[in-house]
Amino acid sequence: MKLLNNAHLQSDSPVLVIGAAGLDVIGRLESDLHSGTSNPARIRRSYGGVARNVAENLARLGQPVSLITVVGADQGGEDMLVYTQAAGVDVSNVMRTANYPTGFYMGILDQRGQLQFAVDDMRLMDELTSDYLREHEDSFKAAGLLFVDANLPPKTLRTALSLARKAKIPVCADPASSTLAERLRKHINRFYLIAPNSAEAGILTGKTFSSTDRETGMDAARALVEQGAQIALVTLAEFGVCYATSETTGHIPAIRTQPSDPTGAGDALTAAVIFALLNDISLDDAIRLGVSAASLTLRHTGSVYPHLSLEELYDQLLI
Repeated sequence: MKLLNNAHLQSDSPVLVIGAAGLDVIGRLESDLHSGTSNPARIRRSYGGVARNVAENLARLGQPVSLITVVGADQGGEDMLVYTQAAGVDVSNVMRTANYPTGFYMGILDQRGQLQFAVDDMRLMDELTSDYLREHEDSFKAAGLLFVDANLPPKTLRTALSLARKAKIPVCADPASSTLAERLRKHINRFYLIAPNSAEAGILTGKTFSSTDRETGMDAARALVEQGAQIALVTLAEFGVCYATSETTGHIPAIRTQPSDPTGAGDALTAAVIFALLNDISLDDAIRLGVSAASLTLRHTGSVYPHLSLEELYDQLLI
């Protein structure tokens, strides 16, 4: 599947996004963390999940997008779907289950806005089965591109990739977390684009490294391309993004930003890059727009910047 010059990407067809959606609760500490007692913090909630965040970001940029995920038969799940649909995402194929509550993510940030600890409860993702995806095969046929995150059960992930191959659409992937990254490792040669952070890239390549190490980050991106990915982005938080294709390697610096909340910044970057590539923007410029989207999200106390637009992304690059 030769796609590197974006020749076969279809911006007028919906992007099909499959993966996690959930409720986010984030606490930003007001002082040092003390164990065994309550710690003063500023606490906020929003709607999250890697796939849901990517879908909302794409929709806010004007891209047609359809989401397949699973939510609980509870008020939180219903409210999240109403909100996500209002943002422009087609949620008609979202599964509802009474077996588990809607997914939940809780993060603790330090006083500088850096993530210190996080827990999640995504048991309900086991309900998103291969059979459910096969029942919605028409969504694959209608799509121009598939995005998946590694919250999908391994069998369901294999089915998604098989249906994408049958529909002849490219696949973009996000490992979602260091815990889940291994699920993508055997499928790297199926990905048009893969976007791990430094810890996830270390797992996928077998070579751990620090996010401060730009040279090793580029080596990791090259290694992912050698494993078969067409485009590899390795995000290094405040140290920018390393990228590689079979033809080029590079690094785009981050925009200097005082973070309010890092939750969702990587999802915004990935969505903006996908949107740019779908619209025939060069890879280098696409990543710059992705960095711009991440910066806007970092400054927002929520998982998705609600005023996201292409104009906002370009304005941010000019600051």
